[in-house]
Amino acid sequence: MIRGLITRVLNGPLFSAARIPLYVWASLISQVLIVVTGAVVRLTGSGLGCPTWPKCTTGSLVTTPEMGIHGIIEFANRLLTFVLAVVAVLTFVTVLRLGKSLRQGLFTPALILGLGIPAQAVLGGFTVLTKLNPWLVGAHFVLSGYMIAMASVLVWRAIATEHTPVSPTIWSFANGIAASGAVAVVVGVLVTGAGPHSGDANSIRNGLDLSVWQHFHSYPAYLMITLIIMQLGLLIRRDGKFAGSFQSKVLTGLLATATLQAIIGVAQARLGVPPLLVGIHMLGAASLCSLLTFQWLVVRGKPRAQVK
Repeated sequence: MIRGLITRVLNGPLFSAARIPLYVWASLISQVLIVVTGAVVRLTGSGLGCPTWPKCTTGSLVTTPEMGIHGIIEFANRLLTFVLAVVAVLTFVTVLRLGKSLRQGLFTPALILGLGIPAQAVLGGFTVLTKLNPWLVGAHFVLSGYMIAMASVLVWRAIATEHTPVSPTIWSFANGIAASGAVAVVVGVLVTGAGPHSGDANSIRNGLDLSVWQHFHSYPAYLMITLIIMQLGLLIRRDGKFAGSFQSKVLTGLLATATLQAIIGVAQARLGVPPLLVGIHMLGAASLCSLLTFQWLVVRGKPRAQVK
């Protein structure tokens, strides 16, 4: 009876190949969303709203009235991990049921996402147990950035996309953009660890000079923007019009996001790092992790056929 029920569920619409586009996009969006909710936790001072892990308190698995709004915010962020896990399981099982030939290129990123979610949870637990050690908090974001990149790869491989061969010059820019963008994001994590928003009033910072490291953060970011403009110019010249190809549209989105990030970064430094701007900047950083991946894929990647 139980085996029959499982068989009916596996053969039902929930694990149909037609669900793949929905699941891969849900995976990417939820990975970005958990960065945003993590930012809310830190910027509202709720990092220790649940002061222990895996329980919320020593005597309760969930938040209690005594923990107040900070406990609710932190526990809500923990609950989102289960949403990510459900999406990852649905995605992986559906990909697994496609068969060996159809799941080629999808299996590995789906597996990495499935394994990465408990890794995120454990690393997040250690950040709580160490009272929000800034180096572990930073590592938590770096892992999230990697997961966003993997989710972007999964979207790229699951959905049919346009791919036009490019010149060697355009092709060579992709690595530089990806590398400078990755460096900018990682150094930005260090800057965040030196800033005033630790997630709890009693948590330590990483000891780096914020005013100095803000400049170190800006250099690779400006290099990235310069390379994007140069690559986009070459694509426009090839296409004969602005935003003509799918490649140039992705580059335009990346340029817009990177430029907005630069403006927000300058505003943060001038205004004393206000929490709202920090939160928007973190959303932008998560978006950059995805767009940088798509940028590399649309120029150098080889898309697979859409799953039907």
